[in-house]
Amino acid sequence: MRTLFKGGTVVSGTGTKRADLLVEDEKIVEAGKNLKTDADRVVDVTGCLLFPGFIDAHTHFDLDVCNTTTADDFYTGSRAALRGGTTTVIDFACPNKGESLHYGLDLWHKKADGRTFCDYGFHMTIDDWNESIRAELPDMFAKGVSSFKMYMTYPAMMVGDRDMYWALKELKSLGGICGVHCENAGVIDGMIAERKNSGQFSPACHPLTRPPYLEAEAVSRLLRIAQAAEAPVVIVHLTNQEALKEVQHARDRGQKVYVETCPQYLLLDDSVYFNEDYSQAARYVCAPPIREKGQQALLWKALRRGDIQTISTDHCSFTLEQKDAGREDFTKIPGGLPGVETRGELIYSYGVAAKRITAQRMCLALSENPAKLYGLFPRKGRLQPGADADIVVYDPGASHVIRADDCVTNVDYNPYEGFVTAGGIRQVWLRGNLAVENGKVLDETPQGRYMARGKCSL
Repeated sequence: MRTLFKGGTVVSGTGTKRADLLVEDEKIVEAGKNLKTDADRVVDVTGCLLFPGFIDAHTHFDLDVCNTTTADDFYTGSRAALRGGTTTVIDFACPNKGESLHYGLDLWHKKADGRTFCDYGFHMTIDDWNESIRAELPDMFAKGVSSFKMYMTYPAMMVGDRDMYWALKELKSLGGICGVHCENAGVIDGMIAERKNSGQFSPACHPLTRPPYLEAEAVSRLLRIAQAAEAPVVIVHLTNQEALKEVQHARDRGQKVYVETCPQYLLLDDSVYFNEDYSQAARYVCAPPIREKGQQALLWKALRRGDIQTISTDHCSFTLEQKDAGREDFTKIPGGLPGVETRGELIYSYGVAAKRITAQRMCLALSENPAKLYGLFPRKGRLQPGADADIVVYDPGASHVIRADDCVTNVDYNPYEGFVTAGGIRQVWLRGNLAVENGKVLDETPQGRYMARGKCSL
């Protein structure tokens, strides 16, 4: 099957250009102006932007956490992702302390294989460090897992500074890269205890006990550990300028540091936590918390300059009933927000159309940089000959209002309810197959493939 996309503007990390795309079966075989070639079908994309399929490198599907399980498993979560233009997700395989990496990887394959609508891969969480874990790492790379995650908070998952240092050194020697959740667990626990001792249990306590400077402190400490280990690192879901300054200090020292942020930190502010309606406030609880409004402009500026490399979602969804578990104690609210279904349209609307970033920068943050950072490039991330034909057809004239009722993610609210988009996604093509058209997922049978990944090339 040969498909010719005619009349569109192709977006890449180097710019935009009017070009046609010829796709044969699952691959792009030719790109250029006014292609004259035989095709089985011609798709008129005049006036539309053609983005490489978006990559969400931070999702949590089918995760047991906080005495419950996320509302979206791989079936519902990946279906929502595909509807939103994300053709590849990289989820976190999370063995518990005491369990092997092999056990965690096998478990996540059982959760995902044959049930995922978009292509997918896994990061591996390291929440224990010992000789057995170290010995497993080479086999993780052989199985296509080249990126890992560690936590500086959450007792069930965090590792200490010594173990983090050893793990980073080992990953560096193998050519891997690690993303780190940076918050100062000890001081946060102290602040939480103070609030509870004074009888304060509402969602408003959540941002007050996880202030931005405790994120910045943890970023600084991580980067000094990474300096000692001579290892590159990724700061996941960074939220504020103080943390960014610590990253810049490390880069000035010559360290290799990559930064991810999320739509909630670009578009929402901490006023959401001070709503007197518990349910309205609790739905926004995530970690790190959403920050004060002034941080948004600073993050957009950092994206524009290239100081932030990727925008993922940290999609970790819970229903309002699940969020209700913390009505008497804010620390029992399951933390996380849905986001895979709306990321592309939000970043275009409030980034590109609002002239905060260019379409080129959006392509870098949502497609090309994550493909390079996590070992998927050049198969993913750019619309060029030889790449998978993962194509998002974006129509700048198809504006609409985001409503939970229109979404397919398995939750009963949307954190961006009422946001008006500038344009919308007309089509999503997964490896040359039309998967989504005008908001409808066309195939009810999951077609996603596991993506074994190589080393970072960013």
